[in-house]
Amino acid sequence: MTDGGAPQDRPAGGSSQEGPGRHIPVLLAEVLAHLKPVDGEIYVDGTFGAGGYTRALLEAAQCNVLAIDRDRDAIADGIDMVLDYAPRLDLFEGCFSDMVQIAHGAGAELVDGIVLDIGVSSMHLDQGARGFSFQKDGPLDMRMSGDKGQHGGPSAADVLASAEEAEIADILYYLGEERRSRAIARAIVKRREEEGPLATTLELAGLVAKVLGHKRGDPKHPATRTFQALRIYVNDELGELLGALQAGEALLKPGGRLVVVTFHSLEDRIVKKFFAARCGKHSQGSRHHPPENIQLSPPSFQFVNRRPVSPNKTETQVNPRARSAKLRAVTRTDAPAWSARDEDDLAIPRLTL
Repeated sequence: MTDGGAPQDRPAGGSSQEGPGRHIPVLLAEVLAHLKPVDGEIYVDGTFGAGGYTRALLEAAQCNVLAIDRDRDAIADGIDMVLDYAPRLDLFEGCFSDMVQIAHGAGAELVDGIVLDIGVSSMHLDQGARGFSFQKDGPLDMRMSGDKGQHGGPSAADVLASAEEAEIADILYYLGEERRSRAIARAIVKRREEEGPLATTLELAGLVAKVLGHKRGDPKHPATRTFQALRIYVNDELGELLGALQAGEALLKPGGRLVVVTFHSLEDRIVKKFFAARCGKHSQGSRHHPPENIQLSPPSFQFVNRRPVSPNKTETQVNPRARSAKLRAVTRTDAPAWSARDEDDLAIPRLTL
């Protein structure tokens, strides 16, 4: 996510077929090597997309997969795969932070492995009508579930039409790491006061480009960080990620593997700190948990790789969208899952309108 929201940076967790929304799954060989699929085991693909990781798992062993996606279009597109691999694949519309309830509803109390491919997929970016891309015109939506999905909420257009200038600036600064967030927010509010709210992706992209300008030779569009920030905010991606990590901790059996592929420093920071804490590499405390008051829980995970795995040159040449990917993996211990606690040290921006 170097910028996960940028079409040039973000891959799909989809099939290996080329074409719109059908791209090579990133770090596929490494994901399989870390999950080590075995006949009879149960795996969760928390980000089904076009089914690339799911298909690879089902082909690698006579295992079972519970696949989740919040996008009902992805669910509809995956029905043929469900039929192809029946009865080993179950597909669910929902958020991956709800994987415990989803798995229990499917009769799986514990699972053997979980893979999460974080961020927006190329299927979203390649469809202008979904409103994720600044390179294709479409309604300024950005909801991963779609406007009719069961997990829908305010669209990006709704946010920009109703939020105060300071609130828009905070979203862009904290979730997009946009240094000129205040200037962009000021231009957005001025535009809606004089001409009405922004309604399309190209309107927003053009406004941001006008504010920031475009450095000659810079391949990155000036609206990259703005689109990233709005997408993360609209879908509560960082909150969902933390919820998924906690759910994975609760759902994995001892020896189970959790593999997470991230595409942006905000995501990777959360995963890195969560894994470090759960593997016993505790922080120095926070304002809510000063060191002298922390009751250290036994490590619930063990590191598989302390340093993230990145795509090699061959993969990035074939699939440039993979270049910012990082894979981190841990193995579940037999210690109890940590109780619910303030995860303030993960530095997740808490933004509400």
